[in-house]
Amino acid sequence: MNNLENAVKDRLTIWKEEEVQIRSKALLAGVSPLKTVSSLRGIDFLKECLDGKLSFGPIGKTFDFILIEAQEGRAVFQGTPKLDHYNPIGTVHGGWISTLLDSCASCAVHSLLPVGKVYTTAELKVNFVRPITTKVELVRAEGKIIHMGSRMATAEGRLMGVDGKLYAHCSVTCFIFDYVPG
Repeated sequence: MNNLENAVKDRLTIWKEEEVQIRSKALLAGVSPLKTVSSLRGIDFLKECLDGKLSFGPIGKTFDFILIEAQEGRAVFQGTPKLDHYNPIGTVHGGWISTLLDSCASCAVHSLLPVGKVYTTAELKVNFVRPITTKVELVRAEGKIIHMGSRMATAEGRLMGVDGKLYAHCSVTCFIFDYVPG
């Protein structure tokens, strides 16, 4: 093994890939009811998802990514680029990258929501820095809050490979509103 291969193997260990794979297989199926989601502070909902008590939704299974960390104002997802995610020109589709970035940045917003509030993405801007292929074994998307208002919030996200390279980054604007049972 050369130095680069050793460095990547060391990073995979640090990224706890086995632990993430085991946890992702144990996730609850389905979608958490909006009434349940809105009855918790945002950070508490995300932690319940991390603990396997609530479902984060089927998108992670479809796109092979998972929430791995959540703190107030910050959320981290880890994903595995696969051939299933390729576009016709032989790289991972920008939609996969955008979904991962929207998830991390929007969940950074979600982590700061009080009980009774929900959100939706109003705007997403993605900058693709370099293409992703299956040669990139894992990626992590880290979202951080920029501004949290009562009706609008902004956050940013960065998509990094296990190789230490930046692959894309984003900014997101979320619309925050009251949960109204219906």
